[in-house]
Amino acid sequence: MKHAPAWILLAAAAAAVSGCTTTSTLGAPSAGTTVVVKTSAGSATPRTDTFQATSFGNFEFRAERPGAEPLYGILPLKFNGGYLAADILFFAPLMFVNLREPYPFYEFDLDKRVVRYRLKSTDGWTMYEPTAAEQARAQRLLGTK
Repeated sequence: MKHAPAWILLAAAAAAVSGCTTTSTLGAPSAGTTVVVKTSAGSATPRTDTFQATSFGNFEFRAERPGAEPLYGILPLKFNGGYLAADILFFAPLMFVNLREPYPFYEFDLDKRVVRYRLKSTDGWTMYEPTAAEQARAQRLLGTK
């Protein structure tokens, strides 16, 4: 029985990893709010953006609008239990790249200094207030305005 060439296995792994993305909608209750997220090219809200799944990384953000203090932090991420099971069964090294991903819906409220997120558009919002350490980290990585 012949073994598959290493390049075929590498190509299959690369294809699997590249497919681990999620689409998120970023919005804000106040007009004129912009949101910069590490790895994202856009900043307008509302918008839809695509993010890679990650196991160890974070998505730092800066939300701002004229006349308001910027809000810095890290996007809350959801755990991918289904990916973990598939990784264990089919390709264990993927566990190191795709266990967490952004939620599908975010809302950045600069007045209340919170980020709201949810899994489905019909779900209620969960509120998240960035810690001082998360704010400082995002501010270092994204700079100030």
